[in-house]
This record gives sequence, structure tokens and C-alpha cells, in this order.
Amino acid sequence: MRDPLRLGRTLASEQRQPIHVRGHGAGALADPVLDARDTAGRIRDEVGRQVVAQTDLVECVVIALLCGGHCLVEGTPGLGKTLLVRTLGRALGLTFSRIQFTPDLMPTDIIGTNIFGMDGDGTRSLRFETGPLFAGVLLADEINRATPKTQSALLEAMEEGQATVGNRAIPLPDPFFVLATQNPLEMEGTYPLPEVQLDRFFFKLTAGFPDHDDLMRILVATTAGAQVETNCVANANALLTARAVVRELPIASYVRDYAARLVLATQPSRTSPRIVRQFVSHGASPRGAQSLVLAAKARALLDGRYNVSFADIRAIAAPSLRHRIKRNLAGEVAGVTTDQIVEAVLAHTREE
Repeated sequence: MRDPLRLGRTLASEQRQPIHVRGHGAGALADPVLDARDTAGRIRDEVGRQVVAQTDLVECVVIALLCGGHCLVEGTPGLGKTLLVRTLGRALGLTFSRIQFTPDLMPTDIIGTNIFGMDGDGTRSLRFETGPLFAGVLLADEINRATPKTQSALLEAMEEGQATVGNRAIPLPDPFFVLATQNPLEMEGTYPLPEVQLDRFFFKLTAGFPDHDDLMRILVATTAGAQVETNCVANANALLTARAVVRELPIASYVRDYAARLVLATQPSRTSPRIVRQFVSHGASPRGAQSLVLAAKARALLDGRYNVSFADIRAIAAPSLRHRIKRNLAGEVAGVTTDQIVEAVLAHTREE
């Protein structure tokens, strides 16, 4: 593993921001790995105070945030998806924006448009009026209710962190995080996301329904007179530094090889599991392997470990791969889910 002090100097130089020193002498450098872990832990705990009964969902969202990725969340209404994104923005001190996707929504409603305005000297000129896309944290609510033309307005933003207006590329805020939601109910009048857009999402997560105890906690937290305020526990610079630390965390070559073999096992071939050969038309893309490695690093960081294990890869395999596996007609008719395919791939691929 790299020397933490050398890593601290490198990150401080890249971010051009001083690294906050806790408990060290004046002029000393803190351990950037510990600082990044503390930053991530504070974000997770602060969001978890507000979003009750969604511990796994909150942790996965924080992992995606640490990796610079975006999330697609599927769940029934009322499970706190909007609250999660709004709380995340407040905890980081970032601007929050929400877009309610509908069939009549146009790309200019998301990106913005050029309009004529009056200058100070009384002359008219063309200027760009930014849309809700230009925010630090963006909630794309019910993204599959918009037409493919409107959905495609997010492709460039999610991949390259910019939006093209005319012949000009306008950079988005950094950090920029998108959480899109899908409602599994009422699928009439929806437009399924194309594979190329699904592949842009780092994770696909599911918001499960709470059990009795968690539902009681939700009732206590949301029906009382006092409301819990969200504290700002980090900022953009701290998050960007934590992202740099995640990429610097060491991973053994055999663990990286395990991630690559998992992705290759999702491709229908003679060496793949039987369920893949029978029910899969296209397996995960190379982005799936990237997601496995980066998310495993972020999970190890949150757990306070300086190295990535096989368990980290297995833990984030489902959210990393489930939306990147396309079933064939036989798989859809048989009702085989992509989660079942991922489980079969994990059971088939040996750790070595």
C-alpha cells in the first residue's frame, strides 16, 4: 500500500485544498484514508438518521457517491426515495434539484434553453438559462415516464459531466450525482430505459418495504411534532478528496481477476453457468467490472479496511450487475430475474 503521508501530499496538491488535520501537531498531515472514511461515515450516518428502515439502500447510495457514479432506484411510492436525495444534498451542502418526468417533458426542460434578454445598456442578446440539470444532487423522479428523446438528455451529463447546448459544451457542477427512480407499478404509458442508458448507472437498487418494527419507527419519526434537522457534515472538497482516496486504495490482482471473471461469466458462452446460456442474450459490459472494483474499494473504506476482499466483490455484485444483464425471451417467459442470474454466477465463479 502507498505511504499515507505521500498520498496525503498528492491529494492535497491535486485538490489545491488543505487537508484538515485532527489531533496532530501544527503543520502535520492527517491520514487521508482515515479522513475519507470519517467523511463517508458521517454522510452515511446523517442520511440514515432521516431515512428510516433503508440501511442497505443508504449505504449503497453513499458507496456510489464515493465512486462518482449514479443510482437507479426501483421501489413502490412512499419509501423515502425523495427524502433520501434531498437529505444527501443537505448533508453535503450541495444544491438539490428535482425533475418529475412526464410524457410531455422536453430535453430543454431539463438542460435549459437559450433566451433573448436585455443587457445593461439596453441591447438584446442571447443568453443561456440553465435548467434543473445544473445541480449538485439531481432527483430524476419516475424517469421511465418520459420519452426516449427526453431520457437521452441525461446521457451526456451522467457520463461526461457536461451538457451540450448548440455548439457549446457547458460543464456541470462537480460533484454531480443523479438518483433516478422507477415505479414498478402502473407500467402502462412508460418507456423502458434503453440498455445504453441503464449501463450509465453505477448501481440499480431496490427499496424494500419495511417490516413491522421499521414501520413503527417511521410512524414515530414522521407523525410527531418535532422534525429532525439535517446537518451539513461534509462539503464538495471533502467528497472529491474521498473519491480520490477510494481510487488509490489497493486491491490484490487475484481479487481484481475475480471481478473480471464474474463479468465474463455473465456472457452466454460454453463456460458460463447453465442459467446464463439458457436465459441471457447479453451479459454485463466492461462498466460492470469497473463498478465491481470501485464499489468494492468504497465498501472496504467504509468498513475501515485498507484492502479489498472477495466478500466486498460479492456484496456489491447484485447492484452492480443486475441492470447490465439482458434476458432473452425464454428468460422473460420463465420469469427468471437478473438477481437469480447474478446469484448463479456467484455460485459458479470460484475465488482463486
